[in-house]
Amino acid sequence: MTRKYRVIVLRLGHRPQRDSRVTTHVGLTARALGANGILIAGPVDKGVEESIRRVIEKWGGVFEIASGVNWINVINEWKKRGGEIIHLTMYGVHLNLAINKIRCSSKDKLIIVGAEKVPGKAFHLADYNVAIGSQPHSEVAALAIFLDRLFQGKWEELNFKNAVFRVIPSKSGKKVFRVRNRHL
Repeated sequence: MTRKYRVIVLRLGHRPQRDSRVTTHVGLTARALGANGILIAGPVDKGVEESIRRVIEKWGGVFEIASGVNWINVINEWKKRGGEIIHLTMYGVHLNLAINKIRCSSKDKLIIVGAEKVPGKAFHLADYNVAIGSQPHSEVAALAIFLDRLFQGKWEELNFKNAVFRVIPSKSGKKVFRVRNRHL
């Protein structure tokens, strides 16, 4: 999948004692569906970072991970470098009305997904507040839907370099192929 921009997910308001599993799933979803990395705002969470790195080690690919970032600094720096900010929410412009403009823009994309209540300042700093549905749902689901639409399903064609394992689609049963030995 070739594209003209980078996509980074900014996980806002991560609380390690409560959100580690969901934040890990946000990172894994971002990776699997073609994003280039995740930045986790809130305290440093080495456990989440390590969980995602273990998946990368086994399943391949290049994916940036950092926790403990200051979200306002990340957004300001992103804008300073010419990127755009897309906040996934229930309270924005419907996805169908925004996705073509976002997809056609050559600007790097920072995708905000919340953990706890997203501060109002994030809504104001975003270039796009994109409604993924109008009902309460998971940030993992919102991210998956958005990335699928952004990449028009091309994430299914991704080839994760340096993978140890690869799944072979099968009508029944699990078919996992060992691509290489881990310690080569």
